[in-house]
Order: sequence, then C-alpha cells, then structure tokens
Amino acid sequence: MTTLIPKSFLAFTAMFLATTMTDGFSPSVGMRSFTTTTITKSAVTSSSRFALASDMDSSDDRGLPQDSFMASLRSRMEEVSDKSNTLPLVVLDSMLPRQVLPLRVNNPVLIELIRTRIEAEDPHFGVLGQARLRSGKQVQLKTGVEVEITIVSAAAALSDNEETTVMAGAASNEEVNEKKDTGIEVELKAGRRFIIDADTLEQTDSGWTEAKVDFLISKEQEQMEEDTASLGRAVSRAREFTSPQMFMKDNMSLVDRWVQLAKENERSPGQIDELLEQLGPIPPEDQPSERALWVGALINPIPALGVAMEIRPSLLTAKTAQERVDVAHEGIFKSIQHMDGTVRMW
Repeated sequence: MTTLIPKSFLAFTAMFLATTMTDGFSPSVGMRSFTTTTITKSAVTSSSRFALASDMDSSDDRGLPQDSFMASLRSRMEEVSDKSNTLPLVVLDSMLPRQVLPLRVNNPVLIELIRTRIEAEDPHFGVLGQARLRSGKQVQLKTGVEVEITIVSAAAALSDNEETTVMAGAASNEEVNEKKDTGIEVELKAGRRFIIDADTLEQTDSGWTEAKVDFLISKEQEQMEEDTASLGRAVSRAREFTSPQMFMKDNMSLVDRWVQLAKENERSPGQIDELLEQLGPIPPEDQPSERALWVGALINPIPALGVAMEIRPSLLTAKTAQERVDVAHEGIFKSIQHMDGTVRMW
C-alpha cells in the first residue's frame, strides 16, 4: 500500500521535479546519472546535552540574573533539539538501509548542498523515493532514508573502469568547487529510515528544502506493536529467509536459492558477490523488520537486475513487522519463480 503525500507537499515539490532526470546505469561502472532536483537544507544530526550545577549562583559569570541565563539556555537547548531532527531532502529513487547509490551530479543546487554538508562536517541528507500508483501516477513518499555522502575523485578513472579513490566525507571544498562546472560523482550510503513532517517543509535561501523528520528504529517500532501475535508471526516467517525449504531445489533457503539464480543473471561479473559484501550479513531471526529490509535491498539492488518486483516503497511505508516481512517474502519468492522459469512475471 502506498502512502500518499498531502497535496500541499506535492505542489511544493513539483517545482523541484521540473528538471530532467536521466535514469540509466552504465553497465561498466553502475553509475546512475541524474540531472536531478532537490528538496534540501543543512541539518544537524547530532544532539547536545547540557548539565546544570545544582548549586548555581543567582547570576551567571557575566553577571546576568539567573532567570535571564536560564531562559537563554533553554532557548539554545530548544534550538539544538529542533535542528537535531531536521534534514535536507532530495528526491531520488527509493533506497533501503545498507544500499549504496553511485550518482553523477550536475545540478548546481545539489552540488552546493554537498559542499555545504561537507563543510559542516556532517555529510548526510535525506533521500525520498517515489511510488507508482495503480493509475500510473507517481507520488513522492513521506518515508525515506538518511544517506552519507562519499565523494568519488578521479572521475576519468570511473569511465575506464579503473580503481578510484573514495573519501568518506573527507573531501575538501576545493575539490567540490573544481567540479562545479563539470559535475561531481558521489556515492550515497543509506542508513536510518525516517518519516517527514510534511507541515515543516521549508525552502531554504540556497534553493533546497528541509523538514523535520522522525527517525524510525526497527526495534523500537516492534516493541511498540500492540499485536504481539503478529510480531511472533513476523519472526517465524522471517526465519524462512535462511532456513531450508522443502519446496526449494536441494532444500535451499530462499536467500541461498535467490543468490544462486541471480548469479546466472548478473549484469556484470561479480555483481552479486559485491552486493552481498555491501549489505553485510543478514540480520538475526529476532529482528524481522531488519531482515525484511535486508532482503528488499538484496532483490532490488543498485544497479537493478530486473528480476524482481520493486518492493522498496512498500517496505518503507509498511506499518508493522509482519507487513514488512510479508512484502519481502512475496518479493523474493516471486523473483525466484521468475528466474527459474516456474512463473514468469514478464
């Protein structure tokens, strides 16, 4: 089920989608090229704590009355708290935690955003995906992921398929500025999921958009679920991703069978092995939501294999662990049937 964004949000973001998107992967390097649009602004993703002495004098060290000092301190604390959950936002493809998106950036606003984030020593922003309704219409999601920026240097080497140097958030502003006219190449590593507060969308003077977000932690979401039976079913079904299945060839697990078949459909040699290294080990059985997200990132990789339904928007908008596991289970099972020829999807 797709989560619809309020009309006010759609109207606000429509102007940012006016520029052209060139959506395609180079088979040799897997670099997605976008002349893209942004919704963005600077965000502070760390929080600050203030400790107050219990025997504080009635005035501060500047001679100000304690009431004035406390009011100023509260104001600063509120400001920090307000910024701690504010993210710049960019509309790209839906991404899931652990995924990495190589991106060629030509849009000057997005280049400036990247420069600003690096300068602030906080190389993160939010990525919102899109979902296609049954009517064919595409809408922006309110759920997305926080991504970390890594600047890729030696652009020419990428086209030659040679080794390149990746600097995780350590690139200088000079390097970014040098490429302003020709574009830059970055990698975006997806981390925490979030949902935006659409009422807080605000365009910045620099041209991007920012909004307050609530970060979604799988364990916390699962602990808040009232239907414990549903959570139990999610754990049980999530176990099927890695346990032997009688209906699979050689009693293989769903994940092992998918990997076996996907290696026969790779677009470049070693693509699946590289993907598995990128994703890391599958989360344990008692973390059904994280397991489902991992499976989604596996069967909808970047660059795409074209052997599975697009399930990332559904995973991002799912409300419960069981919904996430059901989406991932259906997605990987149908992908296996498609690849082994049992039931072709297209």
